[in-house]
Amino acid sequence: MFRVRTTVFFLLLVLCFCYSLKSHVNSQNAVPPGLRAQRDTWTPLMDAIGSKRTRVTDEQLAKIKALPVEAMWGAVQGKGYRFCFVNHLKLTQPGVKMVGRALTMRYLPVRPDLDEGVRQLAKEGNWDHQYNVRAGEDGKPGDIAVVELGGAVDRATFMGDMTGLAMKIAGVRGVVVDGGIRDLNEFLPMKDFPTYYAGAHASAMADQVGVEWNAPVRIGQVTVLPGDVVVGDEEGVLFFPPQLADDVIRAAENTVYTEEFKRQMMNSGKYRTRDVYPRLSPELEKVFEEWKKAHPRKP
Repeated sequence: MFRVRTTVFFLLLVLCFCYSLKSHVNSQNAVPPGLRAQRDTWTPLMDAIGSKRTRVTDEQLAKIKALPVEAMWGAVQGKGYRFCFVNHLKLTQPGVKMVGRALTMRYLPVRPDLDEGVRQLAKEGNWDHQYNVRAGEDGKPGDIAVVELGGAVDRATFMGDMTGLAMKIAGVRGVVVDGGIRDLNEFLPMKDFPTYYAGAHASAMADQVGVEWNAPVRIGQVTVLPGDVVVGDEEGVLFFPPQLADDVIRAAENTVYTEEFKRQMMNSGKYRTRDVYPRLSPELEKVFEEWKKAHPRKP
């Protein structure tokens, strides 16, 4: 009797294993028609959260460009997005504010089978397998190319002057690449095409291959999703979800408005620093209420 039970139990285990293996194989092979060839890399994550992510408008971007990055950073932090800012990259255009929508690209170290697969997908989707070339063809006005290269520079230069120029002509407003670029001296005069980069090198892109287009990427310690708002200045680059744009704008404008009053109080010489910053004293709170009547917010 014991042997019979053992045999039955063993057979059940084998059947369960076979069913599990069949289900796994089927799940790997059941690719909906056209999925591999769609222009953005499909990921379950973006499919799950995509409905909550609105497209940031040109009007919102114009308002964002007029606001200080620090004020927006505080608003983004207040929404729970702690990892939203990078400052480890070099910048070609100090003094030029960069604002746009993230067009993300992810690279991995090249290997023959991976390169073969990338070329096959490019053929099926009718795009260039070289992402620096593709960015000049598929980039849209207002895009910021955000490129994960893991900090690699030698033989890992995302763009040179020709591919960068193609992006600029397409309307791409700038580049953030956690990796290399080449032809640096050609980018330095491009006042309306700021580029953040890890390093410059004379080599071309030889050791890395683009594997995901408009999918989640990592820049330093920050996760960037396609369509994120990108804001860059001399201090670094801020990233945040597009659905937060109105809240971030409102909070940053409130910070700017309040700090204008604080600066006036500081400059008056009538108050101690502790009365003005970081919080207004009870006396100055009353003064602020009167000040607001004479200085209404701009619509």
